[in-house]
Amino acid sequence: MTTAMTWMSGKLRIIQGDITTLEVDAIVNAANHSLMGGGGVDGAIHRAAGGELKTACQDLRQKQWPEGLPDGEVAMTPGFNLPARYVIHTVGPVYAKTIDKSELLANCYRKSLALAAQQGLHTIAFPAISTGVYGYPFDQASEIVLKVMAEKLPHGDLTATLCFFSQQDMDAFRQVASRMGYQRDRG
Repeated sequence: MTTAMTWMSGKLRIIQGDITTLEVDAIVNAANHSLMGGGGVDGAIHRAAGGELKTACQDLRQKQWPEGLPDGEVAMTPGFNLPARYVIHTVGPVYAKTIDKSELLANCYRKSLALAAQQGLHTIAFPAISTGVYGYPFDQASEIVLKVMAEKLPHGDLTATLCFFSQQDMDAFRQVASRMGYQRDRG
């Protein structure tokens, strides 16, 4: 795993690695509407957490989200076999050139942070939501993430980690952050 870089007075860490291995209070799952697992990070989280996660997600569907989890909403389950105590599931929007879905993407991060704070958690890790098969342009998504983190992290007790699967994505995120005027913490 690449050395962590910190931003925003140590409240935001940026790393390259496997989110399923992180020892944090909660990891965020870039879920699909069904909550039943899928490809990418969603599938990896379901495999690492074990079958109990699918059962917990089925329970969420039956009791809270019978039509499926909508874009930008969040739901929480235990982490089961993961090092993380909890999984916060959120559905990012599928990118569309003609429809502005930036607020839905921002809500994935905003509502995940709010739920973690409400539950008294101190550490949370996010993957890059909607930038894979959902097609959200990486630079645009990075700008949204940085704005939400700058808006929410200074006002609470949470430390967030952005965990990028590839070094290329982590480097691209750093470039966007630098272009937006965010400086890496020194020390």
